[in-house]
Amino acid sequence: MAKSKAACKLDGRFYRVAANQEDVMKIDFSGKKAIVCGGSRGIGKAIAVGFAACGGDVSICARDPKVLEEARAEIARHGHKAHAGSADLAKGDAVRGYVRDAVAALGGVDLLVNNASAFGGSDDDKGWSSSLAIDMMAIVHATQEALPALKQSQGNVINISSIAALHPAARQPPYGAIKAAVIHYTITQAAMYAKDRVRVNCIAPGSIEFPDGVWDRRKTENPTLYNATLASIPFGRMGYAEEVANVALFLASPFASWVTGQAIAVAGGQGL
Repeated sequence: MAKSKAACKLDGRFYRVAANQEDVMKIDFSGKKAIVCGGSRGIGKAIAVGFAACGGDVSICARDPKVLEEARAEIARHGHKAHAGSADLAKGDAVRGYVRDAVAALGGVDLLVNNASAFGGSDDDKGWSSSLAIDMMAIVHATQEALPALKQSQGNVINISSIAALHPAARQPPYGAIKAAVIHYTITQAAMYAKDRVRVNCIAPGSIEFPDGVWDRRKTENPTLYNATLASIPFGRMGYAEEVANVALFLASPFASWVTGQAIAVAGGQGL
């Protein structure tokens, strides 16, 4: 058989998948539907674009209408249904309303991604309340609203946590603690929904750099912290959003049909 190069393109960055066509693990989401809460930029956007690139229909939400529409248009370029809704994920009614609209627009849901974060840093009421509302309760509200459709499709949920959940987080006490709760809740969800054949997993990214993201800003705003963090990563670089998306797409696919209740670090060895 003739050799051929296979690659996928996410966010303008190409990754070689395999040298020989027969070695490619082909993920096909044709006819499948994904809802990505917090999908207009960074990790959420990379997952949404990747899902569409594999043939699926996608809905995303965020607060900024302009950025949201730009992301929706990029998803739509893959030729499948692309829906977007503006929502403040700190508000339970807004989360539930968006998910209802997304399920209706897509005609169901096979994958729910809970990605939004408040990045709560201050050890005060504001830091804790924002982290609890967006990083934790938005997962509860979105999953509960999507659950009937997920049971029907025997779909799956992917919650985005952080490696901050696995280590002391002195700079961001609320962020680390709530992300640890996300991992625990993921395991609990997996146990609760297994009888319905709904899988629930969690990804814990390390330091991920993308345009106008936290680490992109810290490169100029706090170069000392940026360089110290970079030096702590065994792979010698920050991660890409697409590298997190690759793991999410695997977890959402039939190749991960026996994987549930797991928290997978995508961090280039950071924290080891």
